Amino acid sequence: MLGFSRSQPRTVPAEARTTTNGTTTDADDVAGTDDTTATQSRYPRARPDAEWRESLTPQEYQVLRLAGTERPGTGDYEENHDVGVYSCRACGNELFRSETKFDSHCGWPSFYSALAGDAIEEITDTSMGMSRTEVRCAACGSHMGHVFSGEGYGTPTDLRYCINSVSMRFQPGTTG
Repeated sequence: MLGFSRSQPRTVPAEARTTTNGTTTDADDVAGTDDTTATQSRYPRARPDAEWRESLTPQEYQVLRLAGTERPGTGDYEENHDVGVYSCRACGNELFRSETKFDSHCGWPSFYSALAGDAIEEITDTSMGMSRTEVRCAACGSHMGHVFSGEGYGTPTDLRYCINSVSMRFQPGTTG
């Protein structure tokens, strides 16, 4: 096993979320909200909902801003094995590097680690009648997908960040 430690994403309980300046927002502060004041104070790259609708395609908006999911096996990046960086499609925030991507055969791109620091935010998601962990871009609040643990993949972290292709852009090149 590699000497690899899990990145430290911001984990935000669903009941209350604290911003970097110490203010608290409630659990209704979701990515697709029309209340842009709370969202803008929480995410440094937030925009009003009307701007998101204008700048994103309908599918991008559905997934990124309304926490939808693209159909499995339909995204551009599940089979991508090129070297590079994956960034948030909505705001350009760098999220994942190709060296942490692996073939999970689940229908979506999978990574065993996000970039270190505050690139992503993990939020407890109790929709769909179960508890799972949603992954959002920490810069703009856009929905990326979910992270799962303990599935037995032979990765250094035993995590699977299952991310919608439509939520990301890929920049080929070296990752440092």
